[in-house]
Amino acid sequence: MSGVWVFNQNGVVRLVESHGGDSCQGSARRKVLVHVPTNEVVTSYDRLERILSSLGWERYYDDPDLLQFHKRSTVHLISLPKNFNKLKSMHMFDIVVKNRNMFEVRDVVSTLVN
Repeated sequence: MSGVWVFNQNGVVRLVESHGGDSCQGSARRKVLVHVPTNEVVTSYDRLERILSSLGWERYYDDPDLLQFHKRSTVHLISLPKNFNKLKSMHMFDIVVKNRNMFEVRDVVSTLVN
């Protein structure tokens, strides 16, 4: 069981369970990719490409529908959707796994106003 503890207006706390989706009652959850050394949230492919380039990743231009990066010293390939808004947590975790201690995926919870 996982979720978020929420305080109601009357001060009562309750657990809002998450069921693997991106949303739960009263709040919207999303993930962000964070560059650990600078504690910066990666908000664009331009910024991500600069960081990956500094880590030895090279851009591949073979597939026009994807953004791809390869590191010569490894067999790793990072494939991302062309549109940054379609970047999902699975893509973020792929970046994290292939760049240990350089990136983290963090939850961002923001309250929805009805």
